[in-house]
Amino acid sequence: MSEFIMPSLGADMESAVLMEWRVKEGERVTKGQVIAEVETSKGVIEIEVFEEGIVEKLLIAPDTECAAGTPLAIIRSEGETAQESPAKTPAEPPAKTAPQKPLPSASAEPPREVLEIKHEELQQTQRIKATPAARKKAAEMGINLAELSDTSGLAVHLNTVQSAQQKAQESAPEESPHARETETQDAQPPRENTFADGMRQAIAKAMSRSNAEIPHYYLSCPINMTPALTWLEELNGERSIQERILPAALLIRAAVKALQEVPQLNGFWQENTHQLKKEINPGIAISLRKGGLITPALIDAQEMDLQKTMQALGELISRTRSGKLRGSEMTQQSITITNLGDLGVERVYGVIYPPQVAIIGFGRISDAPWAQDDTLSVRKVLHATISGDHRATDGHTGALFLDKLNQLLQNPKELL
Repeated sequence: MSEFIMPSLGADMESAVLMEWRVKEGERVTKGQVIAEVETSKGVIEIEVFEEGIVEKLLIAPDTECAAGTPLAIIRSEGETAQESPAKTPAEPPAKTAPQKPLPSASAEPPREVLEIKHEELQQTQRIKATPAARKKAAEMGINLAELSDTSGLAVHLNTVQSAQQKAQESAPEESPHARETETQDAQPPRENTFADGMRQAIAKAMSRSNAEIPHYYLSCPINMTPALTWLEELNGERSIQERILPAALLIRAAVKALQEVPQLNGFWQENTHQLKKEINPGIAISLRKGGLITPALIDAQEMDLQKTMQALGELISRTRSGKLRGSEMTQQSITITNLGDLGVERVYGVIYPPQVAIIGFGRISDAPWAQDDTLSVRKVLHATISGDHRATDGHTGALFLDKLNQLLQNPKELL
């Protein structure tokens, strides 16, 4: 038997809330199957299991906050005999267990009349994705979570419930001054964007660690993108709109191919050693509409051609913004790629996300004078950058990578 533990979904994560189990005890699971949903400061993440077997026991109840590394379930291999799980991992964890802790309560138990909800309404409420704090506040105020959810699949957060509460109070009939004063004192004003604030704190923590621990070096290289863009335009001319390749996918494909030639940048600095990673899983920096930034991984990008890279990128962006990422996409990034060219930025000098050892930056593609073979002309120029960890590599390695990236973009047919 083996323990299925709460994964560490990034260097900035210390704990997460187990939102929902997707399996039951006694159910068979396969490698890569999503068996739970957890909520972190970056949103609700689907967690996969990486072995086959039978769910012997679920150790943690939903709506429980657990530290990274906390055992969540016991998985029994197909050939093993079912047996009682160890006493140290009971189905209902005691409050004194260190790794997990109940979510803080904002107030006392809700009134009895609030708890007497119809059975059908309760079942509907439990199916709605919501944070534990949002569920408790909604129960206290008699708010139906189904009315606050949308079709995006994102969880309802506390600030959404508080906003609904405030709107209900504003539209309520006039009451006596004394009653209004009492209600105002009890009510708490909603925060502007609780989700974005939490993510901002998580990013700040990781970036502070990066600046404190990692000795960065920075390199930049101008690249003539005219050959690549001309070739891409011809390629897209033969394709339908749905099949067309965007320059962003072309750049990702070129970066992955260059990493295959210069693999020292693809890996981690852990336990004071440089650990190379065979699989190239670039984390793609994606901004969220509600605020914040997530860098989910494009898993096994080295196995994709240009068309598959474009398809995988589109799917990753869509699932990121709809809150449907998987745990592997939040834990297996081997390097990060950030592209701010669409915002008019010329050069991006990124901060490395530990334990990675490099981050690639792409700026905007703009018209610029270009001298070649004693001829001055105007070309489409992109500035590519690399920020490297000087403990793992040096400027020579970074320069080799940028040179290979440039060569590939001058011969874009190699990227098919």
